[in-house]
Amino acid sequence: MLSDSTQPRHFPRMEKKSAVVSVLVVDDEALIRWSLSEALSECGYRVVESGDARATQKTVRDTPEAFDVILLDFRLPDSQDLALLASIREFTPRTQVILMTAHGAPEIVAGALELGAFRVVAKPFELHDMATLVAEAGAAVRRS
Repeated sequence: MLSDSTQPRHFPRMEKKSAVVSVLVVDDEALIRWSLSEALSECGYRVVESGDARATQKTVRDTPEAFDVILLDFRLPDSQDLALLASIREFTPRTQVILMTAHGAPEIVAGALELGAFRVVAKPFELHDMATLVAEAGAAVRRS
């Protein structure tokens, strides 16, 4: 038997850092976009902002790697229905979309979930709750 000084040492395994979760924040209200972006950036997420449907479609199409999570406002100046969500889901099906709405009618919630939304969140919401939800959605992407 080896003495204590000659026993092999076992070092803890270093865990690989997972890739940074990328988030697209889509809202026409600049203060909401900024607040979400700041809070999520502080949590270590890579955040991109968009203020309308047209810019969102371009950003989703032109970004080399799909976003992990998209926070999507239901009502935008150029989109008043679930068409943008449907377009995003077709173009990037693995991305987890969290629909944010102050108009949480049951048919909107049901339609969003049928289109594959990860969750539907009522406005107003707490920033820390949204950060937790983004973490859950990001983990769901990583598992798939």
